Amino acid sequence: MSQTTLIVGLDGSDAGARALDFAMTRAKLIGNCRIVLVYVIEWSPYSFQTAEENEVRHGRREEELKLAHERVVDPAVQSTQAAGCEAEGIVRHGDVADILESLAKKLDASQIVVGRVGERGLKERLFGGVTGRLVAASSVPITIIP
Repeated sequence: MSQTTLIVGLDGSDAGARALDFAMTRAKLIGNCRIVLVYVIEWSPYSFQTAEENEVRHGRREEELKLAHERVVDPAVQSTQAAGCEAEGIVRHGDVADILESLAKKLDASQIVVGRVGERGLKERLFGGVTGRLVAASSVPITIIP
């Protein structure tokens, strides 16, 4: 039997922690399962930058990746493994919904699990937030944890 892959979107929030708890419970029930923990740093390649900002952009991106691993992803991977689940962590720059969906396809995931952040702003109510865009575009089932 092939291994099942669950993708969990992390953002360092309590909702992300609840999503991870849910995924660990499911992974233990499934058995042969790995959890891929994904943290996405919102980053637009189309933002306007000054020449000075462009000079430091790469270094800033590398520092953000390092901090995301140290503060969010690595501790989550360690706690997931300590709970008896197979886990790996990924940090990317880009659009959260796009990254989670592309990883789900690439890794042949069976499900994406994300936390729902409670308060939404006017922009998200009008245009849809990350979760709404992910649900609309996903090729695999999405579980949204309150």
